[in-house]
Amino acid sequence: QSFFFNRPVTELIAQRIWPTIILVIVAQLLSILIGVTLGVLAARKPNGVMSAFVSVFATIGYAVPVFWTGIMLIILFAIRLKWLTLSGSEDLVHVILPAITLGTAMCAALTRIVRTSVGMEMNRPYVLFARARGLGEFHIFCRHVLKNALIPIVTTIGLQFGALLTGAIITETIFSWQGIGVLLIKSINRRDYPMVQGVIVFITFTYLIVNFLVDVSYFFLDPRIKNEIGSGA
Repeated sequence: QSFFFNRPVTELIAQRIWPTIILVIVAQLLSILIGVTLGVLAARKPNGVMSAFVSVFATIGYAVPVFWTGIMLIILFAIRLKWLTLSGSEDLVHVILPAITLGTAMCAALTRIVRTSVGMEMNRPYVLFARARGLGEFHIFCRHVLKNALIPIVTTIGLQFGALLTGAIITETIFSWQGIGVLLIKSINRRDYPMVQGVIVFITFTYLIVNFLVDVSYFFLDPRIKNEIGSGA
C-alpha cells in the first residue's frame, strides 16, 4: 500500500507501465535498426571508412551521458528548430526525442558487438568454402554468417532491455514522460518506501524474465546447443 496515494502499489505500477514499455520498445527498435546496420557495414569492410566511423561513434556513444544527449536534443529540436514538443506523454509524437536519447546510448554498444561478431564469422573457413562453391556474398551473409553471429547479438539485446528500463528513469525525468521512472523518482522524494520497493522489484523481475527468454532463444538459434542437450539427456 502506497504511503502517498493510499492505493495498492501494483495498481499504480500498472497505470504507469505502458508509457515506459512504449518508450523502451521504440528505443530498442531504434537501437537494433541503427546498431545492426552500422555494425554489419563496418564488418564487411573492416579497414574501410565505415569501420573507422563506427569506432568513433561507439566511443562517443559510450562516453556521452544520457542526460546530456537529452538536453542537447531538447535545445536543438524543441527550442531552436521547434520541430518537436518539449515534454509530455500524451501523444506518440512525444516519444521521438526520449526514444532517440535512450536508444543512442544502447546503439553504440550494439554496433560494436555486431561488428565484432560478424567480423569473426566472416573470417571462418566455411565462408571461404562457400565462396569456392560459387555462392553469392548476399546468400553467404544471410544464410550462414548472420545466423552464426546471432548468439552474442541476441545476448546484448536482452541485456540492453534491462539497461533501457533503468536508463528510462533518467530519460523520463528529463522529458516528463509519465512512466515508472518518474514514479520512482517522485516516490523517492516523497519517501514512499512501499512504492519504491514495488518499482524496483518490478524492474528486477522484468530483467530476469527477459534474460530467461534470451537463454531459451539459444536453443532455437544454435542447433549445436540442442544437440548437446539431447546427448546429455
